[in-house]
Amino acid sequence: MKEFQRKQLLERVNREGATVGVEIPDEIEVQGEELDLRTFVFEIKRRETVPEGERERVERAKRNLRRERRQRLERIENGEVTFERGERLAESVIGIDRALNALEQLRPVDLEQESAVQEAADQKRWMSFLKQALGREDSGRTRGGRS
Repeated sequence: MKEFQRKQLLERVNREGATVGVEIPDEIEVQGEELDLRTFVFEIKRRETVPEGERERVERAKRNLRRERRQRLERIENGEVTFERGERLAESVIGIDRALNALEQLRPVDLEQESAVQEAADQKRWMSFLKQALGREDSGRTRGGRS
């Protein structure tokens, strides 16, 4: 591969917005194992949050995808492949980036539960404030007079 071709591929991979319109690869070999990447990402993403039992699996997948991305990018950077192979590697790196973006947007269930607890506490404080402001406290006071 020629130097300008290598730079062209690296620029394409590192371009902001490179993943826009790119599909997640159906299958990809990650760390020597075949992974149904698209199915995995959509299965997890469909839930919008990462269930407790799946959290380690998702984190492990993200670590492996980052490692695989780095290794593929290094092969392009080192120029140890033909331009055609470099193009395929660049496309796969962009596909990995797309999958990582989708997985990074997921929230752990704990945050969702914490949010629900916080919302309930806020609502309770608001109701307490309204009762107090309207003179309807539960402490035995009535609206027209005090006991």
